[in-house]
Amino acid sequence: MGGLFRSEEMSLCQLFLQSEAAYACVSELGELGLVQFRDLNPDVNAFQRKFVNEVRRCDEMERKLRYLEREIKKDGIPMLDTGENPEAPQPREMIDLEATFEKLENELREVNQNAEALKRNFLELTELKHILRKTQVFFDEAEHGSVVSQMADPSREEEQVTLLGEEGLRAGGQALKLGFVAGVILRERIPAFERMLWRACRGNVFLRQAEIETPLEDPSTGDNVYKSVFIIFFQGDQLKTRVKKICEGFRATLYPCPEAPADRREMAMGVMTRIEDLNTVLGQTQDHRHRVLVAAAKNIKNWFIKVRKIKAIYHTLNLFNLDVTQKCLIAECWVPLLDMETIQLALRRGTERSGSSVPPILNRMETFEDPPTYNRTNKFTKGFQVLIDAYGVASYREMNPAPYTIITFPFLFAVMFGDFGHGLIMFLFGGWMVLKEKPLIAQKTDNEIWNIFFGGRYIILLMGCFSMYTGLIYNDIFSKSLNVFGTYWSVSHLNATVLRGSKSLQLDPTYSYVQHPYPFGMDPVWQLAQNKIIFLNSYKMKISIIFGIIHMLFGVVVGFFNHTYFKRRINIICEFVPQVIFLTFLFMYMTLLMFIKWMKYGAFHPEYNPNPETSSFCAPSVLISFINMVLFKTPAEIKPCSPYMYAGQGGFENLLVICAVLCIPWMLLAKPILLMQERKRKHTQLQHGTENGDIDGAVQPAMGAHKEEEMSEIFIHQSIHTIEYVLGSVSHTASYLRLWALSLAHAQLSEVLWNMVMRNGLTSEGWFGGIILWVIFAFWAVLTVAILVLMEGLSAFLHTLRLHWVEFQSKFYAGQGYGFTPFSFEIILEAAQSTSEIVD
Repeated sequence: MGGLFRSEEMSLCQLFLQSEAAYACVSELGELGLVQFRDLNPDVNAFQRKFVNEVRRCDEMERKLRYLEREIKKDGIPMLDTGENPEAPQPREMIDLEATFEKLENELREVNQNAEALKRNFLELTELKHILRKTQVFFDEAEHGSVVSQMADPSREEEQVTLLGEEGLRAGGQALKLGFVAGVILRERIPAFERMLWRACRGNVFLRQAEIETPLEDPSTGDNVYKSVFIIFFQGDQLKTRVKKICEGFRATLYPCPEAPADRREMAMGVMTRIEDLNTVLGQTQDHRHRVLVAAAKNIKNWFIKVRKIKAIYHTLNLFNLDVTQKCLIAECWVPLLDMETIQLALRRGTERSGSSVPPILNRMETFEDPPTYNRTNKFTKGFQVLIDAYGVASYREMNPAPYTIITFPFLFAVMFGDFGHGLIMFLFGGWMVLKEKPLIAQKTDNEIWNIFFGGRYIILLMGCFSMYTGLIYNDIFSKSLNVFGTYWSVSHLNATVLRGSKSLQLDPTYSYVQHPYPFGMDPVWQLAQNKIIFLNSYKMKISIIFGIIHMLFGVVVGFFNHTYFKRRINIICEFVPQVIFLTFLFMYMTLLMFIKWMKYGAFHPEYNPNPETSSFCAPSVLISFINMVLFKTPAEIKPCSPYMYAGQGGFENLLVICAVLCIPWMLLAKPILLMQERKRKHTQLQHGTENGDIDGAVQPAMGAHKEEEMSEIFIHQSIHTIEYVLGSVSHTASYLRLWALSLAHAQLSEVLWNMVMRNGLTSEGWFGGIILWVIFAFWAVLTVAILVLMEGLSAFLHTLRLHWVEFQSKFYAGQGYGFTPFSFEIILEAAQSTSEIVD
């Protein structure tokens, strides 16, 4: 078996490349994605490797591209993504790329610096415009004697002080000259600014402030901020110095404001002229910036791909060794055997592209190292393989559980989630994701929950399909039944009075049921029966045990193929055979008793079956029979019923239990004892070979052999495995009862939701009843999808995952390997894209 059933055969190869052709050959291998290189310089620092300068150049180019990308996103320019995958450029093209990126970065930085300087100048002029306008109002009010300064005092009520106008400041022939400063401050700093002025100047200054209605753009951050204009009147140079320091501390910007009204008007006119000129220059600057970014946006995706490919190639070349002539690069790599020819063709293409005349050499190497595990998958099987690898990557060439999981996983899920309606919702959702696969992939969303759903779209599709099937078997659709074939229940022996007067009337299959099975699934009459839960409990519990034991036994059988492939004959004799006997003679026999009971005993009317020993009354309990069998206990006999289902059952069961118990020491001791005898035999042969002088023949096998494990450790490991298997057979069988429990819980929750929500919408009539039904149906539908499909579906999914990881895979799966991680541009680019989305 190969491919999906067992991991690919891998080989360790040595690759010799001429220095001139190494870049092109590695580029071709990166496009192919089938080679995993080993690091031949593990002790060499990353900064001391041969191609570290090229990697640094790539890092610098990537930094420049990220800067361009940020600027493009800042302006909201769409970046063209044609889906192209350009090849890695040749090394000589790196110079052209570097020059292009350097030119773009310098041009963009220069434009940004000029734009920031212009915006800063524009901000200053705008603030000065508002200062001249607001202060003109202040002075106009002062001339009319109506200026009121409202100075905030943190310790008392606001006080009002009337200021005289400029001419009024000289009263009674005495000159009272007040100085002032004007500026702009952030609006949220005004209260603290007022308090500080009051306290620092002891109330000897007068402050007027007015808000600037329109927000102003901060040239450093690009954010809109709200500011206020203020003017402070004071007397004396000491207060002037103190006021300026306070303004500086609150990062207020001070502007020159002339005292004469004519000068203010003249300055305001000049400011408006300069603002208009700045607007024109700013518009031209923004247009130029936009043109540069639009031109870059057309190619930035391809540039990223090219730079990342170049960087990945030089990273890989740093893993290689140089020979003594410095003209040949030597690499070691893991390759799948089936792809050797494809890899050889890629190496030839790379050699031809580089113009080299020396062909590359790919030699297979012998090694005792465990190869990586490579399971070839497609878009359908990838989701199931991810589920398996999440538990642990398979050991090399170990049986892969994924192909069996494709069927068993959705089936066991459906046993717990068996509802045709809920399964249909899940099936339609999975089918939509499958049909819209290409456009959904093209969206490249970074929503983690959506990516998980989309990655498992085929799993969801199959889970919905299987749930629809089990829903039909259970005859359950949104907690209701489908009456396709009618009912086989007959009430001919009961009159109408009895039926109407007995709410607790139960189905009596002895009298009221037609004597042949229902064509498909459950009879819809069980939906109305009072003993529905009693019947479904027994039915679902038994099928859970049957499915569980078959699933576990299949896992043990899969382990046989592992032993056969690896030629572990001792494991077949000492582990597989006793495990199958133990599981079959005890638990498989219990399922056999279930089938015997179903076939032998039935609810027959005495007219059809006069033998009372085969009636349902005489049917023994399978669980009690199994317990009596394990305890070697003879069941009590109740006339006219027989305690056994068939003749000779007691003796046969005793034999089965004895054989199963004997399998425990067989599993515990047989393998260590045989290994001990084998080692003694080899030791004896080694001694005889040394005595006869055949030293080379005696030492040769020992040199290539692995270090032998101590016998004490072998006994301990075998004891652990035996105890784990014996106790696990019991606990794992009981663990499959979750199939019954979750199925019953899901059905009951669905029924409760219908009875408590949907039934209330069917009680009203007329147009008002239609509106009520519409509202209640919407509420019921939301709860159905949110609780019964999403939450219950997730619960059933996790329980199914546990049944596969623990109960099934523990029988044969070691999962101690490591995955095959080839050098692939596709994987590298996807990882880089995911990282950039997370950073953004």
